[in-house]
Amino acid sequence: MDILEFFSGMGFMQMTWQQGVMLLVSFFLLYLAIHKKYEPLLLLPIAFGMLLTNLPGAGMFHSELWSAFLDPASPAYHSYGAILKEGGLLDVLYIGVKAGVYPCLIFIGVGAMTDFGPLIANPKSLILGAAAQIGIFVTFLCANAMGFTPAEAGSIGIIGGADGPTSIFLTSKLAPHLLGPIAIAAYSYMALVPVIQPPIMRALTTKAERAIKMGQLRPVSKTEKIIFPIIITAIVALILPDAAPLIGCLMLGNLMKECGVVDRLSKTAQNELMNIVVIFLGLSVGATATAGSFLNWQTIMILSMGIVAFGLGTAGGVLLAKFMNLFLKDKINPLIGSAGVSAVPMAARVSQTVGQEENPSNFLLMHAMGPNVAGVIGSAVAAGVLLTMLG
Repeated sequence: MDILEFFSGMGFMQMTWQQGVMLLVSFFLLYLAIHKKYEPLLLLPIAFGMLLTNLPGAGMFHSELWSAFLDPASPAYHSYGAILKEGGLLDVLYIGVKAGVYPCLIFIGVGAMTDFGPLIANPKSLILGAAAQIGIFVTFLCANAMGFTPAEAGSIGIIGGADGPTSIFLTSKLAPHLLGPIAIAAYSYMALVPVIQPPIMRALTTKAERAIKMGQLRPVSKTEKIIFPIIITAIVALILPDAAPLIGCLMLGNLMKECGVVDRLSKTAQNELMNIVVIFLGLSVGATATAGSFLNWQTIMILSMGIVAFGLGTAGGVLLAKFMNLFLKDKINPLIGSAGVSAVPMAARVSQTVGQEENPSNFLLMHAMGPNVAGVIGSAVAAGVLLTMLG
């Protein structure tokens, strides 16, 4: 009898076909992360979190506890008590996602690794970064028209910002039941920037436009770099308080980098803090990709609309740069507009690569970094707008 009980308690005996499919999906994502090196720092822990949550009988993540957490009729509504008492390892780690802690901590690290110098030297880059967010709002309207609730549509639209932490932050607030597919879509498309963007960039520009050479950026003083994060935080938070957590953490990290008096904190934010939070964030986000939440038509729609959002963001930046050239004496190479999506620094590198195909002496990287880092700010602001409207 004991032997029979042992065998009946095996995960193999409890596994459903849906869980089997999810395990195969997790294996595929691990392959992409390890062999293809697609955003491995986050895709690997996300895929492994997906593996853990779909192991039958392991009890590491309990979606029913989180359903009760979100149900106003439940005694456990918005109470972490039941999660801490009855939840598994991944339930406890997921609290950091639901409370919006992990994305903000990652933004501190991102800020500490970001140089806003190219943006400060060429403020027009801010407009290009803003234009690239058009994909977010167009996709939001389309998703809403296709039957998704406004909150779900906003979470789908934010994929167009090509910013994983921002997508996770907004989705955890508006539509946590879609967190798994949205996070996977966001990070997958970020990894595919070199594949997705170049055809769009070439289709929207002429050979002559792609060959435009831009002059060297002016030097940016240390004082400017110190004042910039302080001013941006104050302005954005006063206009859009819901964007303050992301923008504030991003600019805190950057201020620590630029001020030069807290090097230990800056290095910790860039390395130890960033690495620890990435592990926790990836595992807990992957844990939400259960068979019930992932294997449905919504996931297919999210993946489809995510790439549309990303493509529209790329096109928006390029087209605005072309429009600006109608009025500018010193022309902008439209390719740098595509870097307005906030996949830093991959999008800027793509602008450089495509530009050099037409003119090998063209060096667009630093010019493209302006819209690129502006896109980080723009996606956080867009998330704040959606949270204010829909939260």
